Amino acid sequence: MNIVCLDMEGVLEPEIWVNFAKAANLPELKKTTRDEPDYGKLMRFRIDVLKENGLGIKEIQDVIATLDPLPGAKEFLDRLRAEAQVIILSDTFEQFAMPLMKKLDYPAIFCNTLEVAENGEITGFKMRCENSKYTTVRALQSMGFDTIACGDSYNDVGMIDASKAGFLFNAAPKLKAERPDLPAFESYNELFDAIMKAYRS
Repeated sequence: MNIVCLDMEGVLEPEIWVNFAKAANLPELKKTTRDEPDYGKLMRFRIDVLKENGLGIKEIQDVIATLDPLPGAKEFLDRLRAEAQVIILSDTFEQFAMPLMKKLDYPAIFCNTLEVAENGEITGFKMRCENSKYTTVRALQSMGFDTIACGDSYNDVGMIDASKAGFLFNAAPKLKAERPDLPAFESYNELFDAIMKAYRS
């Protein structure tokens, strides 16, 4: 039995932190896992920047409310979910993800949670498990699933390499250059066809 594991940001949804960085005029927050593969280090940096600028959960959620899925993402996901079992694996946080999941008709998502003070300050974060995407793929495999994985960034490579088939989508040129062995796509139609070929094999 196969299960498809998709990254969220960059594959289905815009990058939350990049869009918030633009809205808040804080270019340092544009840094993502494409730039810093160590997610814990990246999040600690983000929390420090927010604190220095007096920003919290409300300001980020206000920006998230303005975001829509990437063009064609909902149609792709609807088509895929009609044919295959799908889980979204993301390093984002439930406080960020749920408004976005509503716009995708609430697919299953495994993500993390933020620690938020009563005044709305983001004080920390709790990861669901270490190296969560890779760990989740391995757990699914231990339950009898073969996994097919797709992502756009360095923190997706572990789950892609561990899966029976894996793909890059809208990936940074640097990552594609470093991993020419991974099929890379820019269109949802091509990605759908590749996933379904692997799913049916």
